Amino acid sequence: MGEKSITCIVCPQSCRINVRQTESGLMIEGHGCKRGYVHAEAEMTQPLRMLTSTVPIRNASLRMLPVISAEPIPKAKIGECLDMLSGIEMESPVQAGDIIVKNICGCNVDIVASRSLG
Repeated sequence: MGEKSITCIVCPQSCRINVRQTESGLMIEGHGCKRGYVHAEAEMTQPLRMLTSTVPIRNASLRMLPVISAEPIPKAKIGECLDMLSGIEMESPVQAGDIIVKNICGCNVDIVASRSLG
């Protein structure tokens, strides 16, 4: 059975939470609030992360365009998403919030420009 110790990031208390997989389900201890419990459960079942990166952009004041996922993506898909982004090159102008890649790697999450460049 799996066991993991995590630091909760959902509030300033930064509780140290112990999560253990048992035959009857997850045993979660050390959370100071319901949000901590939910965070620990998600970290064990399907951890999510925001993805930030850059892609090259032509004819702009900078050579690289910062991009970010519109929502968190599955942690296990980060490498695949970064590989996909490595093949992208943009042309200016680009506005902050423009979709760079729609539904990246089937995650139902778009990658958007996080800065305007023109």
